[in-house]
Amino acid sequence: MPLLTTRATIYLGTWNVRTMWDTGRAFQIAAEMRRYNLEVLGISETHWTQVGQQRLTSEELLLYSGHEEENARHTQGVASILSKQAQNALIG
Repeated sequence: MPLLTTRATIYLGTWNVRTMWDTGRAFQIAAEMRRYNLEVLGISETHWTQVGQQRLTSEELLLYSGHEEENARHTQGVASILSKQAQNALIG
């Protein structure tokens, strides 16, 4: 799979989802991302705690950050979902 280049046209999106605390919400959001042909999607108000990454069954990579404490209230939080092609361009 080719890396993203400076001449490639990529589509970025942002979404204030209000919560991703519901079961299956990440997969629903990834499906919408594919529907709109987005390579990178920035998400706000995830309401997840801690920091991490999760590979979805549809091959997208979900990177998230929220409150540091595990038992903190489920408020705030941000995330990014990267398509398989965008993952190849990720450094670090």
